[in-house]
Amino acid sequence: MKLLVILLFSGLITGYRGNSSHSLPSKLLLVSFDGFRADYLQDYEFPHLQNFIKEGVLVEHVKNVFITKTFPNHYSIVTGLYEESHGIVANSMYDASTKKRFSDFDDKDPFWWNEAEPIWVTNQLQENRSSAAAMWPGTDVPIHNTTPSYFMNYSSSVSFEERLNNITMWLMNSNPPVTFATLYWEEPDASGHKYGPEDKENMYRVLKGIDDLIGELVHRLKVLGLWENLNVIITSDHGMTQCSKERLINLDLCIDNSSYTLVDLTPVAALLPKINITEVYNKLKVCDPHMNVYLKEEIPARFHYQHNDRIQPIILVADEGWTIVLNKSLSKLGDHGYDNSLSSMHPFLAAHGPAFHKGYKQSTINSVDIYPMMCHILGLKPHPNNGTFGHTKCLLVDQWCINLPEAIGIVIGALLVLTTLTCLIIIMQNRLSVPRPFSRLQLQEDDDDPLIE
Repeated sequence: MKLLVILLFSGLITGYRGNSSHSLPSKLLLVSFDGFRADYLQDYEFPHLQNFIKEGVLVEHVKNVFITKTFPNHYSIVTGLYEESHGIVANSMYDASTKKRFSDFDDKDPFWWNEAEPIWVTNQLQENRSSAAAMWPGTDVPIHNTTPSYFMNYSSSVSFEERLNNITMWLMNSNPPVTFATLYWEEPDASGHKYGPEDKENMYRVLKGIDDLIGELVHRLKVLGLWENLNVIITSDHGMTQCSKERLINLDLCIDNSSYTLVDLTPVAALLPKINITEVYNKLKVCDPHMNVYLKEEIPARFHYQHNDRIQPIILVADEGWTIVLNKSLSKLGDHGYDNSLSSMHPFLAAHGPAFHKGYKQSTINSVDIYPMMCHILGLKPHPNNGTFGHTKCLLVDQWCINLPEAIGIVIGALLVLTTLTCLIIIMQNRLSVPRPFSRLQLQEDDDDPLIE
């Protein structure tokens, strides 16, 4: 029985060691299609993306970080940190000590980005390698005095084709070699805001265009001979939900706008009171039943959105599909930024390449888990982060992975085998210890030569 247990565990350890052997760090391309809601995959057809998934892995839902906005979530993906830790807490920010302001149109000051080190910087500082970037938020900023070796200054007018051309050229013709690259595209976010995710006709057209771009990406990598040796991750920063002019929260009906400065607006509004904080809070608290109002110190712990000076004293969080306005106008039919526990806010993740299994599907990971996985693929030592590498092990070919149902099955199977063997051993021992029937009848009264006279 002891021998069986030893053999069982030695086999598991051998299997783990066999799978963990890995060659030199692979090249990795990280692609984001902004605002790609996870359940678009179920609601629309994506022939190119589905072919990509069949030969790789799929995570159906990625739980992103709060607030579910573009800049914060893209920085969480490449740092593995919650927003309160990496410092990009919104698309619009204000720092009281320096009086500086940040917006998605004025984001080039390293001051905002230096609270963390993104993976493209780590890739260049730890090893003799290069990083490359096409429009990923933050890649055109000298973070810790370092930009990617090759990058493009952000411009939404630059086509996907031009971005892809640059990335593939840098992956093929750089010295030292580019081992990590990022590629960002603004859709389907822009159209999701314009039409709303429930506009099936328009979103079908937009999402078909996204699938065509994925087909173009794969085709280009195959033509250039990069496909087999390059790891590609396709994901997004957040999802999208439908808004309506019937679901508006008008702050002007609740409080005079001269009593506060609005730092960020809808669906998570950040307020800096000009008068007594408690007075502003009490007025907003009874403003609308579809809006939660938090003092900074009372923000729920599950949001991981409290411990940073850039988070304002009062935060307003609208219910899903509700819009906070200063008048009665509605500028967007779709929006994001809501509670990150909502499935409508979740993106997906698909990956293909030598580091990943083929045909594997997993229900969920956290967006902060992507960073330690990417560091593992690249052979980098990750900085302290909020991700869990174990959550992504099952995606990777060099990691021994077992999920809960399999673990339960193995334990039950092992117990059954051990129980069966134990019973057999007991039965055999009992047989050997019991005298054989009639063994003393070998001598009879009429034997010719009795042994005892």
